[in-house]
Amino acid sequence: MSTEVEPVVASPQVGDAQLVPSEDQRQLGAVLRDFLDQRSSESQVRRFMETEAGVDEATWGQMAEQLGICGLAVPESLGGAGGTFVDVAVVLEELGRALTCVPYFSSVVLAQSLLLACDDEPTTAEWLAGLADGSIRGTVAFAEPGAAWDATGITMAATESPQGWRLSGVKSYVIDGNSAHMVFVVARTGDGLSVFAVDADAPGLQRLPLPTMDLTRKQSRLEFVDVPARLVGDPGHGHQSLDTMLDFAVVALCAESVGGAQRVLEMSVDYAKSRYQFGRPIGSFQAIKHKCADMLLAVESARSAAYYARTVAADGWSAELPVAASMAKSVCGDAYLACAAENVQVHGGIGFTWEHPAHLYFKRAKANQLMFGDPVSHRSRLADLLEL
Repeated sequence: MSTEVEPVVASPQVGDAQLVPSEDQRQLGAVLRDFLDQRSSESQVRRFMETEAGVDEATWGQMAEQLGICGLAVPESLGGAGGTFVDVAVVLEELGRALTCVPYFSSVVLAQSLLLACDDEPTTAEWLAGLADGSIRGTVAFAEPGAAWDATGITMAATESPQGWRLSGVKSYVIDGNSAHMVFVVARTGDGLSVFAVDADAPGLQRLPLPTMDLTRKQSRLEFVDVPARLVGDPGHGHQSLDTMLDFAVVALCAESVGGAQRVLEMSVDYAKSRYQFGRPIGSFQAIKHKCADMLLAVESARSAAYYARTVAADGWSAELPVAASMAKSVCGDAYLACAAENVQVHGGIGFTWEHPAHLYFKRAKANQLMFGDPVSHRSRLADLLEL
């Protein structure tokens, strides 16, 4: 049983991009995999996931400065590389494979996508340049305790005074909220949802770490008491910006899930080849063969959906993006969790132990499945979008 599984993807065009990765994108993935093999071993992941901030500062710095991967989808005029979201998805696939403790998802995907969607270059240029070179770490605070992962759950109100805008209320499930330098908050004004920028050390802002099942990705509860904030974009235009960011976030989670699912498949196949029972490798037993075959099918199905979604995302604010994002989440969320669970089963008793990495991937898979809407909610959304 070989661990080298070639992606099974179609090659039709979507817009100006193709579903098959370019040679440059393949090289980007290969270089990053080699880098993470050296800098983000299991022992490193375990070390930093036990810290409060959960950030491997040295690895993050090298990723930003030496590899230059934090500004791949930011226009060159704003300090980025001028690439597309496919480039970002390539990075996320490798990060999902390694479970690296860096704020790439929060700072690059969430913060950058929201700022770009706000279409307010005079205001956002400085922040985007800092996010692109890694000198600024950002995150987005929009979800509230016990509420939905969308605009319907936002009740926080922003008030305007002679001194400027002020925010009061609570945001929860803020990814990397304790380690971010800038927090971009979605709150309600008299004109509707709006986006605000808040310095992490602003007076009146308290950041509290939340206990999470997935220790490799930290979340926080942010409490705002008359916190000074700066308006980003036009007041009342935050709803569309948030929706766009959420679609990009879903596509990013799917790319990350494909990387994790591929890794647990490889772990299972390697163990099935090396673990002997009754004088034979357990991979020769039909039950194990079927598990690995089912995992391969799930991985390739998820890869096809994720690659299509990231290609659509590369076209920008396409009308097809919500459909592609929900379709991918419907597949990838369940596929990664199924593969992670089967990986535990293939490893038997050792797969249930804290010392084995299987549980780290299982916990990330479950978190990815639920974050920004579970597969059931995305199937329902997909049906509405397609008017089924």
